[in-house]
Amino acid sequence: MTETGPPPARSVLRDTAFLRLWAGTTASGLATWALPFVLGLAVLHRELGAAGLGLVLAARTAGFLAAVAVGGVLADRHSRRAVVFWSALAAAVAAPLLALGLGRSLVLMTLAAALAGAGQGACRPAFQALTAETVAADHRQQANAAMTMAVRTSTLAGPTLTALLAAFVDAGTLLLGIGVLWLVAALLPGRGATAPRADAVSAAAPRASLRAEFVDGIREARRHPWFLAGLGALTAVIALGYSATGVALPLVSRDRYGTEWVLAAAMTAYTVGALGGALVTARRRPRSQGWSALAGLALYGFAPLSLMLPVHPAVVVAAYAVAGIGIELFNVPWFTATQREVAPDKLARVSSLDFLLSYGLAPVGLALMAPAIGVFGVTPVLAVCAGACFLVPAAAALVPTARHFGRAPGPRTD
Repeated sequence: MTETGPPPARSVLRDTAFLRLWAGTTASGLATWALPFVLGLAVLHRELGAAGLGLVLAARTAGFLAAVAVGGVLADRHSRRAVVFWSALAAAVAAPLLALGLGRSLVLMTLAAALAGAGQGACRPAFQALTAETVAADHRQQANAAMTMAVRTSTLAGPTLTALLAAFVDAGTLLLGIGVLWLVAALLPGRGATAPRADAVSAAAPRASLRAEFVDGIREARRHPWFLAGLGALTAVIALGYSATGVALPLVSRDRYGTEWVLAAAMTAYTVGALGGALVTARRRPRSQGWSALAGLALYGFAPLSLMLPVHPAVVVAAYAVAGIGIELFNVPWFTATQREVAPDKLARVSSLDFLLSYGLAPVGLALMAPAIGVFGVTPVLAVCAGACFLVPAAAALVPTARHFGRAPGPRTD
């Protein structure tokens, strides 16, 4: 039978349902990014102490980790749109509570931060699953690339915008603005347009417990060796690579180069590189998609490698740009493959497992990295972390089904 080829190219950005979802996801991402920055401004204005800042951010992280698994189960059990609405609404309610407690009650701010983190955590897997419901399979890679480009653009432009706003309004008002962003995230996305999920047929059957349904999601993840291998590689890169560079880059910028410019330039280069990587992956379809994605993930190893060598600062900046490109060469195919391969009625639970491990172990890595550097020195720690960034994705590529992130693709039509 002769291949007729793909349908006429049509940008997913012309799809109204996706645009609403994209705008809501972007609003939630901007609100998530903005909170630590605004709280940092509150420290500068002496409305919050440094210890208080650490406590509030820790509470947000705890809320995120506690809610992400529950949110995944609820998003598979109920309407993904409803889970997005209620979780984003919880985060929106937390914002004025944070503003109310600012300079008055650290206890209130801590509880509000935990609520904000819970809302953020619960909506993440629901947004992932809602993307699969809203966007047709052949447009999901483009859709995921558009999502990550929005996040990276917010990260790049956000500091300037927030700094400009801070010149005219106080931190409390900025916190209220974060609440408005969460309201946008709650109200804007529409309902998924695909057929009902498989579990809708058995809706009348007795429900298992939340724990049992989460364990069922773990079983689904175990059915996909490529997913377990990729998640292990991603967790290693975040817990070791990200943590090492997060601690070491400011030290190297100060002690080796004697300027904060290297720190700022490297982080900017990483974000610009990630934008470039997302642009490439919007239409790029390599024959061995999984191997290509894991190779992109391994590129992050160049960031810690550049910090352990006495190189020109331009080399450090270039290494971070390469790392940024690589992370999106992994992220976009990874999200797309998960949406394609995982059973639709378990997609949110599997996505929550992804966020729980990759993000959940990051604070552990950060907590251990500074003591490790104090005991062993910067160079040995960076060498171990760079080696892990290169070797763990390479080992993951050897796992069955990792080459294509699932089943082998059919005949190429693009």
